[in-house]
Amino acid sequence: MGRSATFSKLFCASILIAFSAAETSFSLGSQDLDILVGETKVINLQVTDLTQRVNASVQTRHSGILELNPKSIIINPPANDIYPIEVTSIEAGYTTILLSIDPAIADVYDAFIRVTSLHSIELYHFSEVIGWIYFVAWSVSFYPQIYENWKRKSVVGLNFDFLALNIIGFTMYSIFNCGLFWIPSIQDEYFEKNPTGMIPVLTQDIFFGLHAMFATVVTITQCFFYERANQRVSWTARGIILVFALFLLISTIVAAATDKLTWLDILYFCSYVKLAITLIKYIPQAYMNYKRKSTVGWSIGNIFLDFTGGALSMMQMMVNAHNYNDWQSIFGDPTKFGLGLFSVVFDIFFIFQHYVLYRQSRKDVAADPEKPEKTGKDEIL
Repeated sequence: MGRSATFSKLFCASILIAFSAAETSFSLGSQDLDILVGETKVINLQVTDLTQRVNASVQTRHSGILELNPKSIIINPPANDIYPIEVTSIEAGYTTILLSIDPAIADVYDAFIRVTSLHSIELYHFSEVIGWIYFVAWSVSFYPQIYENWKRKSVVGLNFDFLALNIIGFTMYSIFNCGLFWIPSIQDEYFEKNPTGMIPVLTQDIFFGLHAMFATVVTITQCFFYERANQRVSWTARGIILVFALFLLISTIVAAATDKLTWLDILYFCSYVKLAITLIKYIPQAYMNYKRKSTVGWSIGNIFLDFTGGALSMMQMMVNAHNYNDWQSIFGDPTKFGLGLFSVVFDIFFIFQHYVLYRQSRKDVAADPEKPEKTGKDEIL
């Protein structure tokens, strides 16, 4: 009985200690902070229901960007109080303020602040303006082609491989965005891999992807009702799409049947397919224009808007790289910048085809609208 009573007391005491520790909490307030170089702001360490003395320390993930004062605070119980900490920016960049406590009597997993230190607030707003302009340019860029098809009642000159690859690409892009934006279990997987990160999807990303799908479907629908001559999706494009489909199907089966892949991995695979399609989707149209020696049927308005969006996208990246001292985002991981540059180069090539190489073909059609256009045979990659 004596041992049983002693065990019961120890068990109850352990439960009470654990319960008390569970009630103790530490917070740094908002998890995002913007600060100008040379500026000082104050963050607040808030402690609730402290039951024993602790040493609370703050540090940054990357050195040389911020100065913290004080870096360490001794807190004695009982404590339900706020402790101010000065944050001074000494260099532009991204970093995270992290909290640690000794002894580790509470979970401080969510006690962090993502900090963006920037050179200029004016450059920040300029970057936002650029972002909205290229967002509008890219969103509107689908409609000149739709109007061109409607006006001519013909899709002759518009490459079907381009359309097939485009709808697959924007579908994959939308799946990635919607999955990360709306599915909590996938967000949990993301934060497990990136504890102090942010979901890299904004509302305008959702809108752009879904709108691009809609506009591409409208264009594809026009191909069923307007004159199209002998144009069709080539076997080369069908083979590429089949490879993408098999890759995603096998990956999805592996994710569903095993723990080798997560659903977050599947979403990233969708984004990789989108990137691959962006690299190749313009090639069929450029080759078709070359075979036909004409750009009639391929809207130049679409190209100018796409060029505007791509050029401004790269400009925004350059502005942000300077403002946040984040040149690594361009030179260390050049994928996004490279894709924008690739699209702009193709746009310039299309403009050159339209106004220089095949200018005469447009004049011929304008002079004699009844003259049949060259369509080529199988437009392939």
